[in-house]
Parts: sequence; structure tokens; C-alpha cells
Amino acid sequence: MAPLDRLSRPLIGPVEKIAPRLLGAVVRSGAVAIRLTEVEAYAGVGQDEASHSHRGRTKRNAIMFGPAGHLYVYFTYGMHWCANIVTGVEGSASAVLLRAGEVVDGLELAIERRGSRVPNKDLARGPARLAAALGLDGSANGLNVLDPSSPVRLTLPRKPVQEFESGPRVGVAKETERPWRFWLPGEPTVSPYRRR
Repeated sequence: MAPLDRLSRPLIGPVEKIAPRLLGAVVRSGAVAIRLTEVEAYAGVGQDEASHSHRGRTKRNAIMFGPAGHLYVYFTYGMHWCANIVTGVEGSASAVLLRAGEVVDGLELAIERRGSRVPNKDLARGPARLAAALGLDGSANGLNVLDPSSPVRLTLPRKPVQEFESGPRVGVAKETERPWRFWLPGEPTVSPYRRR
């Protein structure tokens, strides 16, 4: 088994089980690193009507079909980029949306990207803000975040966090009550819940 295949093992499994394992992980893009405090799970074809892959593979969502450990970056509302980490076995689409986090390195650059009037707790609070703070756009789509040579990298915590909360996902029109949003309790960077 290749080293990168071994690295992807912690990301293979049911997406709702993998998503909480990403809490406390650090995503680094260049000089900016963000510790994840909130994520959201999306399953594959026929399993989750809120997922981009619900109706099958398209040019847009092809990355969601694997392999695990790759970034699925998409453009939304004609103005924002959002980033997901692909999970599960190759061919069975699932991904975890990176919803929010704390900037733990590269604070000055994150502020420059997001604006000097934005409070530090809000720099990466929400998926579009998180992608902006990291400087991610469509060029990052498909990158393997487990590859040490990748410009965007994921470092999982040594041990999965033991305490986290879960509840309904945010901003989806379908499967609204599925409790597949996961967050670290007491973190000021976590998004406020708003029912769509």
C-alpha cells in the first residue's frame, strides 16, 4: 500500500462518522493555517438530498467521488468559494464541508484577505470566510491535502476530540433536520445556527 493510501485511512468510512474526526484538525494553505472548529457532512448518490452528489456524478462534483483526502472546492451564489474534504471509498461520493475555524498561523495575511475591520473570531467563521482566509479558489479543486508536497495540507489531531456537539446543517433546503453539522462546544468561531 502506498504511503498516501495509508494516510487516507482515517478519512474512509461513513461521512457522519468521519466529519467529527476533522474537528481540531489544521488546514494550511501557504502561510495561513486554520484549526477546524465546525464541519458539516454530506453523503452520496441517493443518500442525501442536500448533497451536490445526490443525483450522480457531474463535471462539477466529480471530485466528491474520490479518492479520499482531496479537496472539493466549489463556487456558490456567484461570489463565494467553499471547500470540502472528500471522504469514503473511491466511487462512493461523500465530503465534509469546512464550515469554520480559528486562524492559528498567518493571522496578518488572513486579516489582509478578509479585511482589517473583521474581528479575529470572524475571519474564518463560515465556509466562504474560511476559504477566503486560506486564499482558496477553484484552482485548489482536486488537490490532495494529505500529500506533504501539496500547497494545501490537512493535519489531523493525534487523537480525535472527545467532546463535540451536533445539530442540523445550515443553509440547506432539503434534509434540513439531519444532525450532520458538528462543532467544538464553546468556540467563538463556530457559526450561529440559522434555520433556512
